Formats: sequence, structure tokens, C-alpha cells
Amino acid sequence: MALPLRHLFSQGPVLASLGGTAMAALRQRVAPPALTRPSTPGPMLAETIPPRPPELVRDYVRHVGGDPGLWKGTLPPHLFPQWGFPLAARTLRDVPYPIARVLNGGCRLEVNGPLPADRPLRVTARLEDIDDDGRRAVLHQRVTTGTDEQPEAVVGHLYAIVPLGVPLGVPLGGGKGDKKDKRERKEPARVPRDATELAYWRIPADAGLAFALLTGDFNPVHWIRPYARAFGFKSTILHGFSTMARAIEGLGRALYAGDTRRITLLDCRFTRPLVLPARVGLYASGREVYVGDAPDGPAYLVGSFQGSPTP
Repeated sequence: MALPLRHLFSQGPVLASLGGTAMAALRQRVAPPALTRPSTPGPMLAETIPPRPPELVRDYVRHVGGDPGLWKGTLPPHLFPQWGFPLAARTLRDVPYPIARVLNGGCRLEVNGPLPADRPLRVTARLEDIDDDGRRAVLHQRVTTGTDEQPEAVVGHLYAIVPLGVPLGVPLGGGKGDKKDKRERKEPARVPRDATELAYWRIPADAGLAFALLTGDFNPVHWIRPYARAFGFKSTILHGFSTMARAIEGLGRALYAGDTRRITLLDCRFTRPLVLPARVGLYASGREVYVGDAPDGPAYLVGSFQGSPTP
């Protein structure tokens, strides 16, 4: 699929929020913020968004491996970052952390009902909690999307991780660290040996740019190779939400006769960067799901899912 350049014009709100984040990061370099955490949960922010362009929805579904015909008249819930990020970004304005280093740690996506494609939607966002252990801070945000009849049709819990104690300008993937820190690191996540392969993907080098054009998430670590290398990665890395969306569509195709709408919950962690280009598989073991290189190999996404037994 060619790069969906025409959808750049649909990403104004997300681009504006990224610009605000970049300016906040620049201000932090000039004048570091006071180390006073805001009280949580924070204020509830809300707005109403117009219907999404049908062509954008169609191209997005195709990009993540789905069938656009399946979503006719409704929106895929895993597209929620496209309209939810601008509001979610505003919930982090007062946090005293280096937001330029925020990493996507995971997401819990709860699907309670359909999202009509032809109606305005109500979106809310709130900073729920901050877990700071001195080495990293985990920022928990809650984003809901729905209608007047079902205001929480789709609920997304976002978990942003901010590494602490690393000076700005030092690559996240670099540095020797001390021996104690290395010993304390957890064993890397792996795909279980007995997991069943559900799908196998060849993800091209420009997948990060394509996903950015479709969702507005233009964090340069996903599409500018020198920038990604400056942060310690070998090349650009795939968006965590792109991996999640591909996993949801793959589960629906393999386990629910192609009906992705029957996936009601995916709770996942992004356990390591997925460097592009990539060849990875989707694996399941019971209700656990993995994206990784192979059984007993490294895992990039680890999670659990639930599905409706009937269409």
C-alpha cells in the first residue's frame, strides 16, 4: 500500500498537540520544572469530535491488516488514539517529568459497544494516577469515547513510562549503567514455546511513517532514522498502537472467523521496541497473546484478550 499522504490534512488536532508537547519539552530544557507532582486523579477534560473521514478509516483498517467492509458504519475501537491523543496530551501539561522521553508502556482497551461512524462522538480524558519509584514514572491516563446513549462505548487506559535519572541528550538505549542495575533488570519477555502462531507479518521500513499519516502520531522516533538512532535504537521503531491494532485484527481473523468486532478487551504491554523493517508473528496461548520473533523468542507485545462468544 502506498503511503497515505492525503490523510495528513486530517491530522491537524494531533499535530497541534505534538507541537505543544515539543514546546513544553523545550521549556523544560531551558527551565526544569519544580518536582511537585499534580494531584491525581486530575480534572476531566471533554470535547465532541466530528465523524472521521471514511477514506481515512478505510485506509487505516487496511494498513493494520483488517477488512474495511467489516467496519462499515462503525469505527474500529483501536483507532481511538487518532482522536483521543490531543485531549490526552493536555492531561500531562502540569507533570514535572521530561516529557520528551515519554515511552508507550502499554494499553488496556475495553470495548463496551460500537462507535457509529456517521455521528459526532464524545471524548473524555483524565490523568488517573502517577507511579514514581525514583527510576521511572508511569503515567496512567484514561480516555473514553462514546455517544450520549453509551458514553463509555470504548475505554482506553494508557500507560506512559518516563525514565528518570537519565540526563537529556543521553540516548535511552545507550550508557553502561552500573552492575547492580544490570542484575536487577527483569528477564526480557518471550513468546512461550507452546504458543500457537496465528499470523506472520512482514512490516516494511516505512510502516511508522504510514501509521503516522493515518493517526497523526508523528513522533520522529517512528519515521526518522537518525532521530531514532540518537535515542539509542538501531533504526525507526513501530508505534506500540500499530502493533496493538495489528494484534486485534489478527486475533479476530484467526479466532473469530474474521469478525474483529467480537474482541471486547485487549490488555497489553509493549515490552521492547519493534525495530523496522521487521518480520514477526502473532501468537496465542489460551487467552494470552504475543507479538514476537518465534516461539521461545523475544516478545514485543505481551497481553491478554477477551472475546464475545457470539457475533
